[in-house]
Amino acid sequence: MEMRWEEAGWERLTGRAGRRRLPVWDCTVGLVVGDDSVLLIDPGSSVREGAGIRAEVERLAGRHVTHIAFTHGHFDHVLGGSAFAGAQFYGAVGLDRLVGTSAGREELRVSAVAQGLAEEEAAEACDLLKAPGHLVSGEWTLELGGVQVLLANVGPAHSQHDLAVFVPGERETVFCGDLVEESGEPQAGSDAVPGQWPAALDRLLSLGGEDALYVPGHGAVVDADFVRAQRATLADRFGVSRACGRPRS
Repeated sequence: MEMRWEEAGWERLTGRAGRRRLPVWDCTVGLVVGDDSVLLIDPGSSVREGAGIRAEVERLAGRHVTHIAFTHGHFDHVLGGSAFAGAQFYGAVGLDRLVGTSAGREELRVSAVAQGLAEEEAAEACDLLKAPGHLVSGEWTLELGGVQVLLANVGPAHSQHDLAVFVPGERETVFCGDLVEESGEPQAGSDAVPGQWPAALDRLLSLGGEDALYVPGHGAVVDADFVRAQRATLADRFGVSRACGRPRS
């Protein structure tokens, strides 16, 4: 089936994969369409936004979203998951303790409101949010029918629970989450582990290789040279050795 990605506001990356840059926080939502299953990566920031994405994907793919992967646990990447009842959720080990507990959901709510999400929308999304039932400690292969997607736990770095998604194809595609940002400087909040961030980018580069498409959490799709340059910038910013990824003494 020929899917009209661009007409629906999506950027088609390969025959199986695409993405959309969402408004307000410029967060990327990724999509991988298999013969049997559909994977969504980072489903937006609210129930309303997630429901809109769900409807668009169903029109594009002709079927429901079956799998959702969270690249990390920040509100703009996870709260849209509340609109996807029935999907299987995946995240890095430990993410369930953030999104699956009252304290963790309250933290997400407070962060979302502080960043501009309406109080009512934040509360609704947090109340309905489902913790990932599939936790990735190393790597996890998803068979979607005609394409195998690799989920790789590459953190902690930008957050405590960073997950990358590697999609093979005519051109390999790596969904990086906020480990890579193109539209602004990478953000290191209180949950970041700066000393390990350059090593996480090394892992992304080893997954994708020289010719891959690297999809940042915010901004335009980039190449391996951009990821390397951002790695060098972060290494200098956080005082980490470029050679081995260890903090300088």
